[in-house]
Amino acid sequence: MISEEEDQNGSTGMETEEEGEEEDDFEEETYEGSVNDKGEPHGRGTLFFDKSRDNKFQGRFVEGVKHGRGCFYFADGSSLEGNFQNDSLQGKGLYTFEDGSYSVGHYVDGELNGQAEEFDSNHRLTFKGSYKENVRTGLCHFYDENGGHLFGCVDKEGKISGKDFVYSYPDGATFLKGIFKDGEMVDAQLAIYCGIGDKANPHSYSKVKSSIRCKKDVSSLDVISTQPMCTDPYEQKRVYVRKSLILDANEGLFASIDAGENEVMSFYNGVRVPHSVVDARDWKYNDNTISLDQEIVIDVPAEFSSTTSYKASLGHKANHSFTPNCKYDRFDNHPRFGRIKCIRTIQPVRAGDELTVAYGYDHNKLETDAPEWYKEKLKQFQKLFRRMQPF
Repeated sequence: MISEEEDQNGSTGMETEEEGEEEDDFEEETYEGSVNDKGEPHGRGTLFFDKSRDNKFQGRFVEGVKHGRGCFYFADGSSLEGNFQNDSLQGKGLYTFEDGSYSVGHYVDGELNGQAEEFDSNHRLTFKGSYKENVRTGLCHFYDENGGHLFGCVDKEGKISGKDFVYSYPDGATFLKGIFKDGEMVDAQLAIYCGIGDKANPHSYSKVKSSIRCKKDVSSLDVISTQPMCTDPYEQKRVYVRKSLILDANEGLFASIDAGENEVMSFYNGVRVPHSVVDARDWKYNDNTISLDQEIVIDVPAEFSSTTSYKASLGHKANHSFTPNCKYDRFDNHPRFGRIKCIRTIQPVRAGDELTVAYGYDHNKLETDAPEWYKEKLKQFQKLFRRMQPF
């Protein structure tokens, strides 16, 4: 769910010339601003911590120490703002990272101690919980941009590791509960809110004993899934497969429920194949391929195309339309499949509607970048479109 890195640098006890220069650089503190009779910073001013003047504190001083409203500015573009007392940040503080994401939390003597909330650069909540001496502690909530929500008690190092974590799917009504380690699902089962206690507490959720146990199941070049017939509980509520309503198509993907715009309906998992391999092979092998990123393509091979051999995800069953009601989108933190694609609505749909997407072939490279059936469908659509245009 989140990235957790640890400093692995050792110390040899020897100082290089470059390191010595850096140390000297930070010894060059300079101050510009109001001073008292002793020449100490007093009033508003700026304290620079290096010769480059990229690391600085700007704010109020009283008799040489930070006291009052102020802000640290760092060379990487990040900053820390709040109210300082006797040289330390106390109370509410705002830390803004270089990428525009930010954290709002309670500080004691310059360290995060107490409740905090974190947001991405688009002001979406990504974390809510407590800190003790700058380390996450107790019950913490982690949110991803897809609408997923993971919560539970972090370990003593502040990591997402424990036996009673709950993952909530984007609908806020489908849950998995179980063991997570370093942010990844180890063993979990379908769970329900038992109606007792706070919904934000993982102990208020009970595992469904009859459900299949799930684990992290990220595909590879050779393995699509270790549990190919284990259905996704969220997808199971939202879609089903039957004969398509589209002429000449085989099976299609249909909505089981009414859904609004911008809702995740289905997931697109598959083996992970390099673009170079997909580009080099015949189109007959690329019926169920979708680009994941610039390097990898997700592919559902022919032997897994049918639900009789694979139904862990059903996104590959959505057919093409030049007037689709859905789109392909990123889904970076699926608890089981990891980083995959999903089918997301672009307009409201009703239960029983067939879900369609635009396959998105490059119309400037149709001869090399599209199968024959697509070219024919495009001609039919263009012909129909011209007929519908007013004279």
